[in-house]
Formats: sequence, structure tokens, C-alpha cells
Amino acid sequence: MEVTLSRREPTGASCSTSTPQNPLPQLLQLPSGLALLELQGTINLPDHSEPEEESNGPNQTRIGRLVFPDYDAQDKSTAWMKRVYMYVGKHQRLTGEVKKLPKAIAVIRKKTPLSLQQTMDVEGDTPKTEALEIVEIVKYNILFSSRPEPVGVYDGGN
Repeated sequence: MEVTLSRREPTGASCSTSTPQNPLPQLLQLPSGLALLELQGTINLPDHSEPEEESNGPNQTRIGRLVFPDYDAQDKSTAWMKRVYMYVGKHQRLTGEVKKLPKAIAVIRKKTPLSLQQTMDVEGDTPKTEALEIVEIVKYNILFSSRPEPVGVYDGGN
């Protein structure tokens, strides 16, 4: 199982996008649920001139890919969580593991203004309260606490 990671870069004044900028980090969907990605240190991103490291869209930089080498969809155990690789560019590999968070984290967002119209006050100009909704629950953390290892070009497991 592989997951490609990308980071959203801030948009400039001259750059227009149709989707609003989301300052929150993207969450990872694992077979066991959502996860946060925790890195200890700095990632040295690959040179943008490398053809494999193309951007995934406007204002995004590809960081790397996550590989779960021991994951088997048929196996219901959590042994696969003990080893996770994150490949950054062609020559760096971080080794980590998936850990269960001591307390789950709720991902919340404000309800859209259209859904808040029921809570308008008498004048109709300001809502009485701000409504929040729970979007997801995060129960896992992918932790990379060791230094990157130098590796050759990743061949996709072949």
C-alpha cells in the first residue's frame, strides 16, 4: 500500500485558484482509520528539476510517498503498523511506525453560512452562535523519529 504526500504552498497575489486555501494539514487514510503524520526534524525536498518529482497541481510540492511493506488486506492483525517507510525523493528513506494516539482527536469545522441561517437573530444580520461539526476522528499517528537513510532508487517492491 502506497500513499503519495504533497504539501500545499501559499498562493501569491497574482495566482488565482478556484478552491479556497486550506491551512490545515491533510490527514492520511489508513486501513485502520485516519492518521496524523509526525516528523522529527527537517525534510530536504528533492530538486524540482527531477522529472519524477512533478507537482500534483497548482501550488503543491510533492514530498514523497509512504509505503507500508507488511500490510496485507487479508490479515486482520495490526503487525503491519510496526514498520512504515517514507521515501523523500529518490535517495532518502525514513523508517517509522503507526501508533495509536492516547486520546483521539476530533477534526471539526465551522458550518457553512447557509446552514447557519436558522440561528440568525431578529435583525437577521449576525448569527447567535457559531455552529461546529465533527468531520472525522483521528486515532492514529505515524511517527518518524529517526534520521533518513540513504537508499538507491525505489523500484516499487520489484
